[in-house]
Amino acid sequence: MATRSRIGIELSDGSILSAYHHWDGYPEWLGRILNTHYNSKELATELIDGGDMSTCWGEDKAPEYYSARGEDCPPVLDASLEEYLSDGEEYAYLFRNDEWVCYDMHQFDDSKLPEVVEIPAGGALAV
Repeated sequence: MATRSRIGIELSDGSILSAYHHWDGYPEWLGRILNTHYNSKELATELIDGGDMSTCWGEDKAPEYYSARGEDCPPVLDASLEEYLSDGEEYAYLFRNDEWVCYDMHQFDDSKLPEVVEIPAGGALAV
Protein backbone atom coordinates (compact mmCIF):
# COMPACT_ATOMS: atom_id res chain seq x y z
CA MET A 1 0.00 0.00 0.00
CA ALA A 2 1.31 3.45 -0.88
CA THR A 3 2.03 6.19 1.62
CA ARG A 4 1.76 9.22 -0.65
CA SER A 5 3.83 12.31 -0.06
CA ARG A 6 5.13 15.51 -1.64
CA ILE A 7 8.73 16.62 -1.60
CA GLY A 8 9.22 20.36 -1.88
CA ILE A 9 11.84 23.06 -1.71
CA GLU A 10 11.14 26.60 -0.59
CA LEU A 11 12.29 29.20 -3.12
CA SER A 12 13.58 32.69 -2.28
CA ASP A 13 10.16 34.30 -2.88
CA GLY A 14 8.41 31.89 -0.47
CA SER A 15 6.89 29.75 -3.22
CA ILE A 16 7.44 26.00 -3.15
CA LEU A 17 8.50 23.76 -6.02
CA SER A 18 7.52 20.14 -5.40
CA ALA A 19 7.14 16.65 -6.80
CA TYR A 20 4.81 13.79 -5.88
CA HIS A 21 6.39 10.68 -4.26
CA HIS A 22 4.27 7.51 -4.32
CA TRP A 23 5.83 4.79 -2.14
CA ASP A 24 6.89 4.75 1.53
CA GLY A 25 6.35 8.44 2.29
CA TYR A 26 6.43 8.02 6.07
CA PRO A 27 9.25 9.75 8.02
CA GLU A 28 10.93 6.50 9.10
CA TRP A 29 11.75 5.74 5.44
CA LEU A 30 11.42 8.76 3.14
CA GLY A 31 12.49 11.24 5.81
CA ARG A 32 15.64 9.25 6.49
CA ILE A 33 16.35 8.89 2.75
CA LEU A 34 16.01 12.65 2.26
CA ASN A 35 18.26 13.42 5.25
CA THR A 36 20.86 10.89 4.13
CA HIS A 37 20.97 11.30 0.34
CA TYR A 38 19.35 14.66 -0.50
CA ASN A 39 20.69 16.81 2.32
CA SER A 40 21.67 19.97 0.44
CA LYS A 41 19.78 22.58 -1.55
CA GLU A 42 21.48 21.36 -4.74
CA LEU A 43 20.60 17.69 -4.18
CA ALA A 44 17.02 18.50 -3.15
CA THR A 45 16.57 20.71 -6.22
CA GLU A 46 17.96 18.05 -8.54
CA LEU A 47 15.60 15.44 -7.07
CA ILE A 48 12.52 17.65 -7.44
CA ASP A 49 13.46 18.86 -10.92
CA GLY A 50 12.88 15.31 -12.20
CA GLY A 51 9.17 15.61 -11.42
CA ASP A 52 6.76 13.07 -9.94
CA MET A 53 8.21 9.69 -9.00
CA SER A 54 7.41 6.25 -7.70
CA THR A 55 10.34 6.49 -5.29
CA CYS A 56 13.38 8.68 -4.77
CA TRP A 57 15.57 5.69 -3.88
CA GLY A 58 14.91 2.58 -5.93
CA GLU A 59 16.83 -0.65 -6.38
CA ASP A 60 19.45 1.23 -8.40
CA LYS A 61 19.84 3.74 -5.55
CA ALA A 62 18.35 6.45 -7.76
CA PRO A 63 14.92 8.03 -8.28
CA GLU A 64 12.32 6.21 -10.37
CA TYR A 65 10.65 9.10 -12.18
CA TYR A 66 7.34 8.75 -14.00
CA SER A 67 8.98 10.49 -16.98
CA ALA A 68 11.17 7.39 -17.46
CA ARG A 69 8.02 5.47 -18.39
CA GLY A 70 6.76 8.17 -20.72
CA GLU A 71 4.53 10.19 -18.39
CA ASP A 72 4.64 13.99 -18.34
CA CYS A 73 4.58 14.89 -14.63
CA PRO A 74 6.76 17.96 -14.06
CA PRO A 75 7.24 19.63 -10.67
CA VAL A 76 4.41 21.80 -9.33
CA LEU A 77 4.89 25.40 -8.19
CA ASP A 78 2.74 26.47 -5.23
CA ALA A 79 2.61 30.16 -4.30
CA SER A 80 2.73 29.60 -0.52
CA LEU A 81 3.21 27.04 2.24
CA GLU A 82 -0.55 26.90 2.79
CA GLU A 83 -1.14 26.11 -0.89
CA TYR A 84 1.60 23.44 -0.84
CA LEU A 85 0.15 21.77 2.23
CA SER A 86 -3.30 21.54 0.64
CA ASP A 87 -2.11 19.24 -2.18
CA GLY A 88 -3.67 16.17 -0.51
CA GLU A 89 -0.85 13.76 0.28
CA GLU A 90 -0.32 11.99 3.62
CA TYR A 91 3.04 13.61 4.34
CA ALA A 92 4.62 16.79 3.01
CA TYR A 93 8.38 17.32 3.13
CA LEU A 94 9.91 20.74 2.76
CA PHE A 95 13.57 21.65 2.38
CA ARG A 96 14.01 25.09 3.94
CA ASN A 97 16.81 26.72 5.91
CA ASP A 98 19.15 23.87 4.91
CA GLU A 99 17.10 21.07 6.50
CA TRP A 100 14.11 18.83 5.84
CA VAL A 101 10.85 19.42 7.71
CA CYS A 102 8.05 16.82 7.64
CA TYR A 103 4.36 17.67 8.01
CA ASP A 104 1.86 14.97 8.94
CA MET A 105 -1.15 15.66 6.74
CA HIS A 106 -3.41 12.93 8.17
CA GLN A 107 -5.29 15.35 10.43
CA PHE A 108 -4.95 18.47 8.26
CA ASP A 109 -7.36 21.24 9.19
CA ASP A 110 -7.54 24.41 7.07
CA SER A 111 -7.75 26.54 10.22
CA LYS A 112 -4.17 25.73 11.32
CA LEU A 113 -0.91 24.34 9.97
CA PRO A 114 -0.47 20.57 10.25
CA GLU A 115 1.75 18.97 12.85
CA VAL A 116 5.49 18.93 12.20
CA VAL A 117 6.78 15.42 12.92
CA GLU A 118 10.29 14.32 13.73
CA ILE A 119 12.34 12.58 11.09
CA PRO A 120 14.19 9.74 12.85
CA ALA A 121 17.97 9.97 12.92
CA GLY A 122 20.16 7.39 11.27
CA GLY A 123 20.58 6.03 7.82
CA ALA A 124 20.24 2.27 8.34
CA LEU A 125 17.20 2.05 6.06
CA ALA A 126 18.74 4.48 3.61
CA VAL A 127 21.76 2.56 2.33
